[in-house]
Amino acid sequence: MGTRKLNLPTDQRMALLRNLVTSFLENGRVETTLTRAKEAQSLAEKMITLGKKNTLATKRSALAYITKEDVVTKLFEQVAPKYAAVNGGYTTIYKLGPRRGDAAEMALLRLFEEPVKEEEKTSKKATKKAEEATLQEAQKGKKEADLTQEEKDAVTNITKELAALKMQLKEQYTAYAASCEKIHQLIDIAMLAAGQLKGEALAKFVNRSVELL
Repeated sequence: MGTRKLNLPTDQRMALLRNLVTSFLENGRVETTLTRAKEAQSLAEKMITLGKKNTLATKRSALAYITKEDVVTKLFEQVAPKYAAVNGGYTTIYKLGPRRGDAAEMALLRLFEEPVKEEEKTSKKATKKAEEATLQEAQKGKKEADLTQEEKDAVTNITKELAALKMQLKEQYTAYAASCEKIHQLIDIAMLAAGQLKGEALAKFVNRSVELL
């Protein structure tokens, strides 16, 4: 993929990016437009990769691009060693919103402060979950310990009453279901009798069925 033109001639664009990368590696951050930050990010990460190799050839390549010799020294001795355990992703970009005046999108390019290995990330997540579980248990125990004996007895009594009410409702439901079954049986008998009884005999049967219900 080609580089962004940045609306500048080639020589001016290269000078701008060299200065941005140098300033970034010197200070660990730089604020510029979003487009310039993205371009500088790619170049800065290439410089950090050179610093991780730490050979005479890579130092010469860095010196040919970075405009300050002391920044090259810092790159190889301080910045690059921090990222020895990771491959890429040494920097990040934060959007800052439009700039007043020309509304250009601004951004902050900065180094990751504490790069960690994947296994360390997993370990930290597990530790955090364990700490949260311990905290929840402690809070639960604290709430129970804060109750007075009278309050504990009240909770116990309410729990017993709820259990008794549940049993009572279950018995009532069972009785209701049995009544419904009886009603259905009577309806079936009534429908059968209605086809056989006539006149006064049918009327007496209906009245008797209503009384049973």
